[in-house]
Amino acid sequence: MTDADKLELEIMEKSQQLAALRAKEADREVADYKFQTQNRETCLSDLFAGRDRLLMIHNMGQGCRYCTLWADGINGILNHLEDAMSVVLVSKDPPETQRRMALNRDWRFHMVSHGGGAYMSEQCAVGDHANYPGAAVYQLKGGKIVRRAGAPFGPGDLYSPMWHFLSLAGIGMSDWTPQFQYWQRPASLDDGGENIRD
Repeated sequence: MTDADKLELEIMEKSQQLAALRAKEADREVADYKFQTQNRETCLSDLFAGRDRLLMIHNMGQGCRYCTLWADGINGILNHLEDAMSVVLVSKDPPETQRRMALNRDWRFHMVSHGGGAYMSEQCAVGDHANYPGAAVYQLKGGKIVRRAGAPFGPGDLYSPMWHFLSLAGIGMSDWTPQFQYWQRPASLDDGGENIRD
């Protein structure tokens, strides 16, 4: 077994320890925040959709390529996550922008906009950053909404397998940046190349 193999096993053990610590964290009551959807205003308690747990994916919005990477990955396991709890993607983008982004990327998330309001500043902030990507899990307990746990997203985190596959390939996190699209225009197009949008 190589040193890298040993460290990988240690990281897996540490991940299990992290899960055990999170299970012991004290609940923190939160407000019943307001959000906007395409059709109406809604609140945090409605987003549970009859479930007792809610996973909120904190997305910085259409301007963040990294947030798109995380959302693409989470979208791939959405059915599995929704078997365990309600899942909602939240960003500051208006609902119409969210819908265009979702259609373009084939996202199946239920999406809401916090519009840069109180939810963003009180639930998405990390350090000096008011709108940081990540996730939070909320639970309904005794008629109250409590935050069970949360985690920021960032290069090398546990929430996107991309970093780990890059590492296997010997590609550093600073050597690769996600893009919205990977198509590159060829030198010439067989159809004449009219009306191409990059």
